[in-house]
Amino acid sequence: MERPDLNPHVNKPLARLARLAGPLDRSLAQLSAGASTSVAVQRLRWFWLDSLFANISANFYGSFVPLFALAYGASNAQVGLLTGVASLFGLVALLPGAQAIHWVGGHRRKALVVWFGGILSRNLLLVWLALPFFVRDVGLAVTIIIAVNALNAFCSNFANPAWTAIVADIVPANIRGRFFSHRNFAVNLPALLIVPLAGYLIQTANRPGAPFAGYQLVFGLAFVTGTLATIAFAQIDDPVEPNQGRQRLAWGEVARIIRTAPSFMGLLAATLIWNLGMQLTSPFLNIYLVSTLGADTAMVGWVAAAGSLAALLAQRRLGAWIDRRGNLWVQGVLSFVIVSLPLGWLAATAPWQVILVNAFGGVLWAGYNLASFNLLLELAPEKARAEAVALFQIVIAACATLVPILGGHLADLLGYRPLMAISAGLRLVAALAFVWWVARPAARRARAEN
Repeated sequence: MERPDLNPHVNKPLARLARLAGPLDRSLAQLSAGASTSVAVQRLRWFWLDSLFANISANFYGSFVPLFALAYGASNAQVGLLTGVASLFGLVALLPGAQAIHWVGGHRRKALVVWFGGILSRNLLLVWLALPFFVRDVGLAVTIIIAVNALNAFCSNFANPAWTAIVADIVPANIRGRFFSHRNFAVNLPALLIVPLAGYLIQTANRPGAPFAGYQLVFGLAFVTGTLATIAFAQIDDPVEPNQGRQRLAWGEVARIIRTAPSFMGLLAATLIWNLGMQLTSPFLNIYLVSTLGADTAMVGWVAAAGSLAALLAQRRLGAWIDRRGNLWVQGVLSFVIVSLPLGWLAATAPWQVILVNAFGGVLWAGYNLASFNLLLELAPEKARAEAVALFQIVIAACATLVPILGGHLADLLGYRPLMAISAGLRLVAALAFVWWVARPAARRARAEN
């Protein structure tokens, strides 16, 4: 599973494009001088380029897979199955993906990302592209769509622990806030254009004689841009030496390492409570916006756009703030402020007011997610980092899969407004738990080291 050799003539245009990324942040100057600096900057440039193309690829097709299934005649139950099965496959892939790093050796972890997160995942898009040419039976076609979506989720999540471990090694801790804020701004800005473009292409290319032509077009574009992302990631010079990462840890040893990292365990517990509160309401906010506040679909779009645009505009300042104050401090403070968001929805009496709430929330969530990711890399025990990250993501994925079911029953029983109050209460408990289980042990450890 070594990195596949890549044609230098293919690499040449990408190398030129990578140079256009430039120094992604002035903070790169903080890296040590000499040859290692050049190597480190090149790693970050290729990583930036991979992120850009991967995000474009995902936005070309991600929002339209359920519509593709509906176009084939899928029922609402089958559309629900499309999402549910993919979530399940993604969930079960995380721990095996973490262990795979030890199975193949840490020095081959990049190959896991290239093959599973890149080659296999992106080639699956070609199955959807070819489907209208070869499959006429509606039931079989819908089954294949569901199966490909599930396998895609499995491959992506199987590669995720290795991807996270590489990112932790190639992005210096002292510039992560600024680097990821710049990266997120650069790669998410095209997403505001790609999704509407994909929708336009589907609408205009579909025609009576070729009802799936538009979908095939966006799947093809997603494959091409995804392949560029894979090639870019394959150029990253992984800092792990060939003699590193060969030790295969038993599950018992992994569990012991994670259990003896109290700050990480505290973060895991606080994250569980946090996502319980968040997932109770997040699937139902647009329903509340339409059914209770009287918004139309255009207003739903404006509300979503307000949050995305505010997050983009705030990214750079948030990154600098996080690097200055620290991930722990920023996540702790923003946790308490985010408690106000469901209360803001509760206080709204007209749809336009939710635009303000969502714009404020976009800034808060951008800072929170940035600090949370960096803090995860910081607190995950190094000897079992991949497994710890996988466990963290399993907690989030399990909440996203199961809690909305509970939220739906509570919404039917109590209504949406009490559900939002419960959500705010759980977020407050989680914020207090974060201070008690994560921030206090970290402060004690810092005092002991001084």
